[in-house]
Amino acid sequence: MSRRVGLIGVPSSAGAHWPGQDKAPRVLREARLVERLESAGCTVVDRGDLPRVRFRPDRGHPQNLATVIEVARSVAARVESALRDGETPVVIGGDCTIELGMLSGFLRAGEEPALLYFDGGLDLRTPADNPTGILDSMGVAHMIGEAGVAEELARIGPRFPLMPDDQVVYFGYEPVVGEPFEAEIAERRGMARYPAEFVRSGPNDAATEALDYLEGRARRFVVHFDVDVIDFVDFPVADVPQIKAGLTFRDAVACLSIFAASPKFGGLVITEFNPDHADEEGELAAVFVREVADVLAGNAP
Repeated sequence: MSRRVGLIGVPSSAGAHWPGQDKAPRVLREARLVERLESAGCTVVDRGDLPRVRFRPDRGHPQNLATVIEVARSVAARVESALRDGETPVVIGGDCTIELGMLSGFLRAGEEPALLYFDGGLDLRTPADNPTGILDSMGVAHMIGEAGVAEELARIGPRFPLMPDDQVVYFGYEPVVGEPFEAEIAERRGMARYPAEFVRSGPNDAATEALDYLEGRARRFVVHFDVDVIDFVDFPVADVPQIKAGLTFRDAVACLSIFAASPKFGGLVITEFNPDHADEEGELAAVFVREVADVLAGNAP
């Protein structure tokens, strides 16, 4: 498989809980992401990094809303350009709110993708129910136009809502103890869900089942890959860790490789990689880059 990748860096922690994720594109590039992609067999069109945006505490509610919107719109513009030039956009962030920019870019290019939300959480909080106002845990709520969202963020794309309920597929999430209402929202909306417990019981089978569902929903689909889906004890790179929960790194990569091998795979967003949580020697970043490159090139086992 020879894939033409449009690489877009989004060094932003604007929507995050604290700084750190804004360093990820630089660190992953220093781990030779471009070279790894090329040596694995991909053609890389490097569209560079957006300006770095670092988290700042904000008394507004939600926090840093204007900046999050600005970043998402910039992502949308670069994704649209990549798609119009025949590239598969690969976006390295950055916090989860950049996914709204990815989806908006697809819609602006005339595509209507399904979304595989490969994430440790459901991200269905809203400013109305979350007193912190941190947008990082609210991405899907804004994609589907859930009650209580920040309208100006939810309406950044060419349509509202950005995503129909039946076009979003959750994969690998851990139900949050004490916050069952997120699962209730997903249930009420009839959103497809493959929780971590199910995935752990047979990662390849679970990924294949989710892929069959996705491929029946749209001409193309996008994968949102939040590294907090990985057990932090196994592979400590996530911004908000899951301790002794989630998937092993190996199982997460195996699932990702199944999704990326589909002829309907349309793009990848990598979020929540926090270099401050990884080893200082950069070995984890190097392993991560190698595995992602092989996944995108179709070389993963």
